[in-house]
Amino acid sequence: MGFLDNILAKLGLGSRDTAPAPAPQSEVVIEIPAPTPIAPAVPAPIAVVDVVAQLEKLAAATPQKLNWRVSIADLLRLLNLDPSLAARKEMARELGCPEELIGGDYSRMNIWLHKTVLARIAANGGNIPRELLD
Repeated sequence: MGFLDNILAKLGLGSRDTAPAPAPQSEVVIEIPAPTPIAPAVPAPIAVVDVVAQLEKLAAATPQKLNWRVSIADLLRLLNLDPSLAARKEMARELGCPEELIGGDYSRMNIWLHKTVLARIAANGGNIPRELLD
Protein backbone atom coordinates (compact mmCIF):
# COMPACT_ATOMS: atom_id res chain seq x y z
CA MET A 1 0.00 0.00 0.00
CA GLY A 2 1.44 3.36 -1.01
CA PHE A 3 1.58 6.62 0.88
CA LEU A 4 -1.42 8.07 -0.92
CA ASP A 5 -3.48 4.95 -0.23
CA ASN A 6 -2.60 5.27 3.48
CA ILE A 7 -3.72 8.91 3.52
CA LEU A 8 -6.96 8.12 1.69
CA ALA A 9 -7.68 5.19 4.02
CA LYS A 10 -7.16 7.37 7.11
CA LEU A 11 -9.70 9.82 5.68
CA GLY A 12 -12.26 7.14 4.79
CA LEU A 13 -11.65 7.44 1.05
CA GLY A 14 -10.85 4.63 -1.34
CA SER A 15 -8.20 5.15 -3.99
CA ARG A 16 -9.72 5.57 -7.42
CA ASP A 17 -6.37 6.43 -9.00
CA THR A 18 -5.32 2.85 -9.57
CA ALA A 19 -6.99 0.36 -11.85
CA PRO A 20 -7.69 -3.14 -10.56
CA ALA A 21 -5.18 -5.77 -11.52
CA PRO A 22 -6.27 -7.76 -14.57
CA ALA A 23 -7.55 -11.27 -13.92
CA PRO A 24 -5.09 -13.99 -14.82
CA GLN A 25 -5.69 -15.51 -18.24
CA SER A 26 -6.52 -19.19 -18.43
CA GLU A 27 -5.17 -21.38 -21.19
CA VAL A 28 -8.54 -23.13 -21.58
CA VAL A 29 -10.57 -21.64 -24.43
CA ILE A 30 -14.33 -21.73 -24.07
CA GLU A 31 -16.56 -20.51 -26.86
CA ILE A 32 -19.27 -18.24 -25.57
CA PRO A 33 -22.12 -16.93 -27.72
CA ALA A 34 -22.14 -13.19 -28.36
CA PRO A 35 -23.87 -11.31 -25.55
CA THR A 36 -27.11 -9.47 -26.06
CA PRO A 37 -26.41 -5.72 -26.21
CA ILE A 38 -27.39 -3.84 -23.08
CA ALA A 39 -27.33 -0.18 -22.14
CA PRO A 40 -23.95 0.97 -20.79
CA ALA A 41 -23.70 1.12 -17.03
CA VAL A 42 -23.85 4.57 -15.51
CA PRO A 43 -20.83 5.12 -13.24
CA ALA A 44 -21.72 5.61 -9.62
CA PRO A 45 -21.00 9.14 -8.38
CA ILE A 46 -18.13 9.54 -5.96
CA ALA A 47 -19.42 10.09 -2.45
CA VAL A 48 -18.01 13.28 -0.95
CA VAL A 49 -16.30 12.87 2.41
CA ASP A 50 -16.04 15.89 4.71
CA VAL A 51 -12.27 15.77 4.96
CA VAL A 52 -12.03 19.34 6.23
CA ALA A 53 -14.23 18.56 9.23
CA GLN A 54 -12.24 15.38 9.95
CA LEU A 55 -8.90 17.20 9.82
CA GLU A 56 -10.14 20.15 11.86
CA LYS A 57 -11.48 17.76 14.50
CA LEU A 58 -8.13 15.94 14.63
CA ALA A 59 -6.26 19.26 14.86
CA ALA A 60 -8.47 20.43 17.73
CA ALA A 61 -7.85 17.18 19.62
CA THR A 62 -4.05 17.41 19.53
CA PRO A 63 -1.97 19.61 21.84
CA GLN A 64 0.42 20.36 18.97
CA LYS A 65 -0.19 23.39 16.75
CA LEU A 66 -0.54 21.66 13.39
CA ASN A 67 -1.57 23.49 10.24
CA TRP A 68 -2.59 20.84 7.70
CA ARG A 69 -3.77 23.56 5.30
CA VAL A 70 -0.20 24.68 4.50
CA SER A 71 2.15 21.95 5.70
CA ILE A 72 2.49 18.43 4.31
CA ALA A 73 4.45 17.42 7.43
CA ASP A 74 1.63 18.67 9.68
CA LEU A 75 -0.95 16.87 7.54
CA LEU A 76 0.99 13.63 7.90
CA ARG A 77 1.44 14.14 11.67
CA LEU A 78 -2.29 14.77 12.03
CA LEU A 79 -3.00 11.44 10.31
CA ASN A 80 -0.38 9.61 12.42
CA LEU A 81 1.79 8.95 9.36
CA ASP A 82 5.57 9.31 9.08
CA PRO A 83 6.36 12.99 8.39
CA SER A 84 10.13 12.50 8.11
CA LEU A 85 12.07 13.95 5.19
CA ALA A 86 12.88 10.43 3.97
CA ALA A 87 9.17 9.50 3.95
CA ARG A 88 8.23 12.73 2.18
CA LYS A 89 10.93 12.17 -0.45
CA GLU A 90 9.64 8.63 -1.03
CA MET A 91 6.05 9.88 -1.27
CA ALA A 92 7.12 12.61 -3.70
CA ARG A 93 8.73 9.99 -5.95
CA GLU A 94 5.63 7.77 -5.69
CA LEU A 95 3.43 10.69 -6.80
CA GLY A 96 5.70 11.73 -9.68
CA CYS A 97 7.38 14.83 -8.28
CA PRO A 98 10.07 16.25 -10.58
CA GLU A 99 13.45 14.94 -9.42
CA GLU A 100 14.98 18.46 -9.27
CA LEU A 101 12.49 19.30 -6.48
CA ILE A 102 13.28 16.15 -4.54
CA GLY A 103 17.04 16.62 -4.63
CA GLY A 104 17.11 20.38 -4.20
CA ASP A 105 15.20 22.88 -2.12
CA TYR A 106 12.98 20.77 0.15
CA SER A 107 10.54 23.62 0.72
CA ARG A 108 9.65 23.52 -3.00
CA MET A 109 9.23 19.72 -2.80
CA ASN A 110 7.00 20.12 0.27
CA ILE A 111 4.81 22.70 -1.49
CA TRP A 112 4.49 20.46 -4.56
CA LEU A 113 3.75 17.44 -2.38
CA HIS A 114 1.14 19.28 -0.28
CA LYS A 115 -0.73 20.57 -3.34
CA THR A 116 -0.58 17.18 -5.04
CA VAL A 117 -1.82 15.25 -2.00
CA LEU A 118 -4.72 17.69 -1.50
CA ALA A 119 -5.60 17.43 -5.21
CA ARG A 120 -5.57 13.62 -5.00
CA ILE A 121 -7.75 13.71 -1.88
CA ALA A 122 -10.21 15.94 -3.76
CA ALA A 123 -10.11 13.65 -6.81
CA ASN A 124 -11.05 10.75 -4.56
CA GLY A 125 -14.10 12.39 -2.99
CA GLY A 126 -12.63 14.67 -0.32
CA ASN A 127 -14.03 18.19 0.02
CA ILE A 128 -10.83 20.20 -0.21
CA PRO A 129 -11.44 23.98 -0.42
CA ARG A 130 -10.72 25.47 -3.86
CA GLU A 131 -8.20 27.96 -2.47
CA LEU A 132 -6.01 25.08 -1.25
CA LEU A 133 -5.98 23.49 -4.70
CA ASP A 134 -4.87 26.57 -6.68
